[in-house]
Amino acid sequence: MHERHTGPRIRHRGGASDATDAPAGTEHNRGIEAEIDRLRAELDAAQAQAAEHVATLQRTAADFSNFRRRTAEDRERELGLASEGLLLKVVAVADDFDRALDTMPAELAGLGWIDGIALLDRKLRALLESEGVKPIEAVGRQFDPREHEAIASVPGTGKPDGEIVAEMQRGYRVRDRVLRPAMVAVASGATSPNTQIN
Repeated sequence: MHERHTGPRIRHRGGASDATDAPAGTEHNRGIEAEIDRLRAELDAAQAQAAEHVATLQRTAADFSNFRRRTAEDRERELGLASEGLLLKVVAVADDFDRALDTMPAELAGLGWIDGIALLDRKLRALLESEGVKPIEAVGRQFDPREHEAIASVPGTGKPDGEIVAEMQRGYRVRDRVLRPAMVAVASGATSPNTQIN
């Protein structure tokens, strides 16, 4: 009698144990799937945020590159203006050499210190040329208001109207720009409708 009672009890326990294990496994799987879904959502959000950060960094890098380029251009422009100001001062010294050598008395021509002044003048001209400064051609040329400044008109020269007949102060160009226009006298009296001299 004792054996009959024990047998069905063991079978019942085994059956009950199997029944409770199946729902517990399903619940466990649902928990894992929910965790995977949560982690996927977090990953998607992190990837979207990373892409946004990369785009922001790329925009910042492009802005910084543009800023550096503009700053370099501004610095170059300012240096160009500063060097032009300095070149104008050197050109004024060259004017003094021009006047000194042009008005030198003939009897002083052979003296050593006059040769020294002429040598300094040549060095100054070489310095200007090394900086891209060249004199503007004037006498015999047609007046060009971009390169010449007319300070006198001379009638009765027999030259065509608007031709430069004298240069009062040498003009200079630095590379492709006029550093200082030449001050000139221009022939007048002929009937050229295109030339106006102040």
